[in-house]
Amino acid sequence: MSNDVPNRTLDLGCTFRYSSLAPTAAVFQVAGQESPTAKILQESWDVTGDLPLHHYRDLYDNPCTRLVLPVGVTTLTYSARATVPDAFDSWDESAAEIAPTELPDEVLVYTLASRYCESDVLAGQAWKKFGHLDPGYHRVQAVNTFVNEWLTYLTGSTTSTVTAMDAFATGRGVCRDFAHLMITFCRALNIPARYVHGYITDMDVPSPGTPMDFHAWTQIWLGDRWWDFDPRWNSPRKGRVIIGTGRDAADVAMVTTYGAPWLQLMTVTAQEAVE
Repeated sequence: MSNDVPNRTLDLGCTFRYSSLAPTAAVFQVAGQESPTAKILQESWDVTGDLPLHHYRDLYDNPCTRLVLPVGVTTLTYSARATVPDAFDSWDESAAEIAPTELPDEVLVYTLASRYCESDVLAGQAWKKFGHLDPGYHRVQAVNTFVNEWLTYLTGSTTSTVTAMDAFATGRGVCRDFAHLMITFCRALNIPARYVHGYITDMDVPSPGTPMDFHAWTQIWLGDRWWDFDPRWNSPRKGRVIIGTGRDAADVAMVTTYGAPWLQLMTVTAQEAVE
């Protein structure tokens, strides 16, 4: 984080309560991670019965936590304090698209179609709508604006099986669908794009008037780095803290259970700390 920009302190976290009829293995991906724009000062876990937790890093170096939900009711809470710069998302209108021949090896995977992002299927639409635009930051921003205007945000309008193609066809979705559709269009244009799952605050923007939740947005490779783009809001925001990145939502599910426990409660906190 830049030394020239003051920081603000955030309280982050979530609580899940499950009821299980049988012992059920589970993986939680809810811990914030450090990035160039976020520093985790402290974090803690609290789980019913002090169940043993196993922490590890996945294929994409995202922090994950394993445990076994026993028979009965289990409550798990993750809490963290973090600092972020008192600044909106950065941007650079001169940031250039990089030809596939020049992309870093580790970035190439983010040009390919994936479970929820059928860039091969929507390639015709992508080139029809954006192929005539000059390559670079402004073309990516045009994709961001299109997705924001094309899709209507509607809580509960989609399920975990809905893909970018489905969202494009119906014209509605939640933040993950906005992210999937933007990723799909960018990959169809040979622009590396990845899915981001994390916490975001309402600092210095109007409150949406809905309960706090996890958020999904995109990162696009331009020049020599990843840049945040958020088709759900189509405007810069403050206070992003990444939980995980991957090809799409399948890589960064907040909870994966190897069974069918009943989710009784889920709450999310992402707000400026009160000193």
